[in-house]
Amino acid sequence: MPLKIYNTLSRKKENFSPINPPNVGVYTCGPTVYWYQHIGNLKAYIFADILKRVLTYNGYKVKHVINVTDVGHLTSDEDTGEDKIEKAASREGKTAEEISKYYFNLFQKDFEKLNIIPPFVWSWATKHISEQISLIKSLEKKGYTYKTADGIYFDTSKINPKDYARLAKLDIKGLQAGKRIDLSEKKNKTDFALWKFSEKPEMRQQEWDSPWGVGFPGWHIECSAMSIKYLGEQFDIHTGGEEHIPVHHTNEIAQSECATGKKPWVKYWMHQRWLVDETGNKMSKSKGGILTLSELCEKGYFPMVFRYFVLGTHYRKPLYFSYEKIEGAKNSYERLKNIVSEIKDDKKTNKKYMEEFENAINDDLNTPEALQVLWKIVRDEKATGKLRTIKKMDEVFGLKILEKIKIEIPKEVKKLAQERENFRKEKNWKKSDELREKIKKFGFEILDGKEGWEIKK
Repeated sequence: MPLKIYNTLSRKKENFSPINPPNVGVYTCGPTVYWYQHIGNLKAYIFADILKRVLTYNGYKVKHVINVTDVGHLTSDEDTGEDKIEKAASREGKTAEEISKYYFNLFQKDFEKLNIIPPFVWSWATKHISEQISLIKSLEKKGYTYKTADGIYFDTSKINPKDYARLAKLDIKGLQAGKRIDLSEKKNKTDFALWKFSEKPEMRQQEWDSPWGVGFPGWHIECSAMSIKYLGEQFDIHTGGEEHIPVHHTNEIAQSECATGKKPWVKYWMHQRWLVDETGNKMSKSKGGILTLSELCEKGYFPMVFRYFVLGTHYRKPLYFSYEKIEGAKNSYERLKNIVSEIKDDKKTNKKYMEEFENAINDDLNTPEALQVLWKIVRDEKATGKLRTIKKMDEVFGLKILEKIKIEIPKEVKKLAQERENFRKEKNWKKSDELREKIKKFGFEILDGKEGWEIKK
């Protein structure tokens, strides 16, 4: 089956046909490194990783770029508010560079824990200021910009409204100022900042000289400038979350196609749906109540369990999170690992199951269906070539199915075990037994022996 992917631009599945086969350029909107990345953020990078693995599986050579936003992302999509990095630096009493490096390093560790393949380049916004200024100058030369008191803006009235609206299917006439943007000095409701002036030069930690004055780049221009630098004026796939469609990606397309004259700038747009709670609310830093990967691990749900949990729902569907659901994923993953550990290698590959698997993953990265195929061969007692077929499938899943489980005991379990031991020394058997039962709920048990006690999975 040929690889089919859903293109947000056309709102349909399309046969994948790269611009310059077998090479494929992929750009993924990366983190704004001002705070911890939560598990909803990480879901987006698991999706991009599966895409890359599926492309590689199909014989393509992938050049993957992920940006790191360390300047210019304001607290509002309306080009207003504080710079998130500057705000974090002020809050924590650190430099902007210290903030961005600290939170990026934490993010990168989560990347590694989740077995996500690193990109060809981590593209930092502050290291590409000249490219961003150059792109704005191109737009200025072609008459797409104008100046206000607070910056240089892109004039969306200079392009066909249907072109501007095509990715998000926007009703531009129906947009109300205050809902999508605050008009201020903008000429049009959809205009957006390319370069923002520093309100008081030398008061910001991160600001640069430019042909228009001291300031910093807008959020949207960084992705256009850096993707063009590394992937060319036209490339194959741009990924991100569904929240990027109406503003960020729409503006990227407008400025990139006007600057380069190339259309389409990106051939395929792919967007993943959010991780939400059971009421359908998105996990969000701005709303609070985030859950990090480290916090999830402390509760006994380790990175590959979370990855397995994510792959159980198609990327274009909302992923409903609850501890009951992730507990089910944990049990399934551990059962899978235990069964596979007993399979002997007969040095064969099962063609039938490989074909079923390929049909699933090539159907717009249908990981839930592909996991079903995996379980079918695992449970098929008559199947040959099981071990090597599972290994081949896991090149796409990235679940480390054949690796031996290294048990990490959560801090909370260790604490409960020590408290239980203290109660045992006091001969408080009732409290000791209660804590034993609590420990069991985490998937561990206490074994008492002559030499003392130990924690077992």
